[in-house]
Amino acid sequence: MSNAPPPHRLKTTIAIIGAGDVGSTIAYTLILSSVCSEVIMVDPKTEVLEGQVRDLGDATYGGRSGTKVRVGTSKEAGQADVVVVTAGAKQRDGESRIDLLGRNLKILKSIFEPMQPIARTTVVLMVANPVDILSYFARKLSGLPENQVLGTGTSLDSARLRGELARRAEVAASSIDAYVLGEHGEGQFIAWSSASIGTAPLHHALPKDSLTDSSKREIASHTRGAAGAIIKAKGCTNYGIGSVAASLCKYILFDSHTVRPLSFYQPDLDCCLSMPAVIGRKGIVRPIHVELDEGEKEALESCAKDLRGIIEKAEKEL
Repeated sequence: MSNAPPPHRLKTTIAIIGAGDVGSTIAYTLILSSVCSEVIMVDPKTEVLEGQVRDLGDATYGGRSGTKVRVGTSKEAGQADVVVVTAGAKQRDGESRIDLLGRNLKILKSIFEPMQPIARTTVVLMVANPVDILSYFARKLSGLPENQVLGTGTSLDSARLRGELARRAEVAASSIDAYVLGEHGEGQFIAWSSASIGTAPLHHALPKDSLTDSSKREIASHTRGAAGAIIKAKGCTNYGIGSVAASLCKYILFDSHTVRPLSFYQPDLDCCLSMPAVIGRKGIVRPIHVELDEGEKEALESCAKDLRGIIEKAEKEL
C-alpha cells in the first residue's frame, strides 16, 4: 500500500480523549507531522482542555502544518476516523499497571457511553493503562468490530528493545527486527528466538559471546523497567508513547499495512495482548505469525492466564 497521505479533499479527524501530558503530546506530534486534517480534544476538565487547545493552536500558526486543533464533544469524537483514548488515572511511583484497573475501568465506561453511536468506520486506539485489559473492555463498550479496537501494547517496549540492541550491535535501530510480546507490563517477554539484524539471527550479528543468558536478563530488565524509571524521575512518560501513538494513527489513516506489535484480541487466549500484526485503515488488518520457542510459548500462555484471571474478576464488577 502507498504511504502517501490521504487526498487533501478528504477531511480526516483524530479525536483524543484526555488532554493531559500524554494526550497533548500525541496531539502536538500529529500537528507537527500533519497526519490528519483535524485534531479534536475531549476532557471533562474544561479549564485544562481549553488551555491545552489554545497552546496547541499556537503551534499551528508559525509552521506549515495543515492540521487544525479544537475542543470537541464526546458525540463528535464518536464520528472521528480514529479515537485515541489516553484518559485515565496516572500511574503512581511503584504502582503496577494492574493496580490502575479499577479506577480506569470506571473512566472507560464514562468515555464510551456518551460517544454512542460510534461510526462503524472508527478505529479506537487505546493508550491508557493497563492497556491490554482496557483494550479488552473497550471492545465491548465501543460496540465496534474486534479488529477496530487495538492498544499500543508493547510497541514502545519493542522500540526500547531495538534501541538497546542497536547500541550494543552498533547498527541503526531500524535495521533490527525484534519484538517484546505479551502484556505491556510485568508479564512481557522478548521473542529472542526470532530476533534478527538484517537477515542474520541476533546471536550471529552481535559481537561473539555478547548475547549470554545474563545479558538477555539485563536487556529484558532494562526494557521492562524503563517506564518505571522515567515515572520515578519526572512523574510520567509522554514523549515516547506520544511518538508511538502518533505513528500508529498515521499507519491507520494512510492504510500503510505496517507490521507492529499491538495489543488486540486473541481468540485462542481469550484476552488482548501484544503480538505482531499488520495495521491499516481497518485497524488490525491481520495477525502475523511469529515462531516462538518452547520457553516463549510458555511465557505467552502464562501471561494470557494472568490477564484472563484479572479480566474475570473485573467482569463481575462491571
